[in-house]
Amino acid sequence: MGKYLFLGDEAIAQAAIDAGLSGVYAYPGTPSTEITEYIQTSPTAKTRGIHSRWSTNEKTALEAALGMAYAGKRALCCMKHVGLNVAADCFMNAAMSGTHGGLIILTADDPSMHSSQNEQDNRVMGNFAMIPMLEPSSQQEAYDMVYDGFELSERLGYPLLLRITTRMAHSRAGVETRPPKEQNPLSFPADGRQRFILLPGLARLRFKALLKAQEAFTHASETSPYNQYFDAPDKTLGIIATGIAFNYLAENYPEGFEHPVVKISQYPLPRRLIERLADTCAEILTLEEGYPVVEEQLKGFLGKGITVHGRLDGTLSRDGELTPDAVGKALGKEISAFYAVPEVVEQRPPALCAGCGHRDVYEALNEVIQTYEGAKVFSDIGCYALGALPPFRAIDSCIDMGASITMAKGAADAGAFPSVCVIGDSTFTHSGMTGLLDCVNEQSNVTILISDNETTAMTGGQDSAGTGRLEDICRGIGVEPEHLRVMTPLKKNYEEMKRIIREEIEYRGVSVLIPRRECIQTLKRKHPAKQ
Repeated sequence: MGKYLFLGDEAIAQAAIDAGLSGVYAYPGTPSTEITEYIQTSPTAKTRGIHSRWSTNEKTALEAALGMAYAGKRALCCMKHVGLNVAADCFMNAAMSGTHGGLIILTADDPSMHSSQNEQDNRVMGNFAMIPMLEPSSQQEAYDMVYDGFELSERLGYPLLLRITTRMAHSRAGVETRPPKEQNPLSFPADGRQRFILLPGLARLRFKALLKAQEAFTHASETSPYNQYFDAPDKTLGIIATGIAFNYLAENYPEGFEHPVVKISQYPLPRRLIERLADTCAEILTLEEGYPVVEEQLKGFLGKGITVHGRLDGTLSRDGELTPDAVGKALGKEISAFYAVPEVVEQRPPALCAGCGHRDVYEALNEVIQTYEGAKVFSDIGCYALGALPPFRAIDSCIDMGASITMAKGAADAGAFPSVCVIGDSTFTHSGMTGLLDCVNEQSNVTILISDNETTAMTGGQDSAGTGRLEDICRGIGVEPEHLRVMTPLKKNYEEMKRIIREEIEYRGVSVLIPRRECIQTLKRKHPAKQ
């Protein structure tokens, strides 16, 4: 027990350890990565034998976490918001089966897309699955929600979705910790076959059970200490603030709220608190980070008798992060800009590191590709996506994890030639292997470059599941050995790289090239004296 200055991610990790965690399962993804890294480096977690190895992707992570919870233990599964799309099959069906041990599924959403392809708000996914959700307004609340959340999950018999956003994950605050709990003993559900075998006849019963459980979920929300009503004298306006938005609201009222406020940090919506606000206030302003999830629900159950303001009516922007200033403007306050960015400051977009092997790959690929009219290069999620920017401008797409191979296949199916793709080693094992199998099964005319820097570099250099195994994986999938070629991306090998790329483009079938050189950043950490 003590008080610590924690990132939101660190507060969550420490709470899980203190709550009797037996395993964390995750795939690296900003802004969630630091949770697993904290547990991996925690002496307490090591002493307790808490599982903390990275999973190959979010789907395998959630399935393994569900398996640990099936065995009666407490499991935490972490991912960034788009990772929940990868895990969605297990996520939706875990809501049907429920859990035995406590299971918290953490989604770290990224409004403003600081390091993501979209701004998806996974409260929508939580509503879709019909499971309870938690959304902390502070680092202390994040700690408390996790510390108590495993017990809540076990009491309700269902997984919980814990939703945080970038600012909660990556900002610091003082957090008081609580006494550590022992891990749960190994145990199995007495009714496991009725709950965990989702054949249609049993699944229908489980869906009825999930619908019936909504009453208990709502009661837990109505009585939750994280949902509160704050009365105030000026009832011309009532305010609903969710998660970190409550923090931003409080910053605008340092002396106390002028209008009644309902703070929501646990879902389903606490209907009684909202109805109390609607009964006493002329209008309602909803403040939420992300999509207008609460705002849309309000318009459903409050009817047309009260005006609701928020993101839908333009009071707040539909896109981007919520900020204290944006909240202040929505409240009609005059906001002063104290720190304007000087015009002389140049924008500095991210770039591949000096000495990065991806640079040599793109330089050689560009020179070869320019000799083919209409050539397209499909890329993927990772550092190498920066090949879209100057000076390379080497890629034509970057959509989602693993899409490079399958998009290249689809373009080849349409008659495009050459159809080339670039994917990283970690992304390949995450979700590229099945696409390669499709290519092999149809002998698609594609050239695939697995740019192997032997790490998951974009998120900080975590272990890559395919390190030392890529050739074996590709041969096992069925790539012909003579068209599986390894290169070392260095200037001295430039002409050889160009020759190999051209030869494999000319081969009318599946080619896999593996340019391999360790990430310059992980290499520096291993050999700091050579910097």
